[in-house]
Order: sequence, then structure tokens, then C-alpha cells
Amino acid sequence: MVELYPVYLDGVPFTAVSVKLPETNLLVVTNNRGYIMCGALDVALLNDKLKDRKVIAGRAVGVKTIQELIDAPLESVTIEAENLGIHKGMTGKDALLKLT
Repeated sequence: MVELYPVYLDGVPFTAVSVKLPETNLLVVTNNRGYIMCGALDVALLNDKLKDRKVIAGRAVGVKTIQELIDAPLESVTIEAENLGIHKGMTGKDALLKLT
């Protein structure tokens, strides 16, 4: 099952995507500038092989819901996210609000 719905953080709109897969969930919160995602995100791939795309993204591990993703500290972030002041250990919410 795929769920797509709006999420507002301090009044700022984002889009939440949850994909229920066998034995796991794929979770993303995004806007038109960047996103945070569950442990399925390959930050190293984005930083190395796809660095020319300048993806702004962060990864949180061990999350099972969109709310947990928003509340969790980021385990890793892309170089482009770091350039915006998004860093490892920052909550998903704080990272997302830097995308506005």
C-alpha cells in the first residue's frame, strides 16, 4: 500500500510518502528542494556517483512511521544538505525546516 499526504511543520507544508513493503516500510518526507528518508536511502551513492545532481537529503535509521522519521536524529546527510546547515544528529523536523 502507498500513502501520500501533506504534513505541516510549523505551518510549512511537506509531502509524506509511506510505502508498505514486505517486512519493511519505505518512508519519505519531502518538498520541492530536498527530503529526508528512512534507512533505505543510500547517502554514499548520492555523494559519490550522483554528486552532480546536488541532492539535498538526510537519512534516519530505525524509524517505522512518518512521525518517527520527523522526530529522529539524522544518521547521515548529503554534502549538499551539509552546505545548507543540515547535519548528522539534527532531527528530521529541523532538517526539513532548513529546506524552506
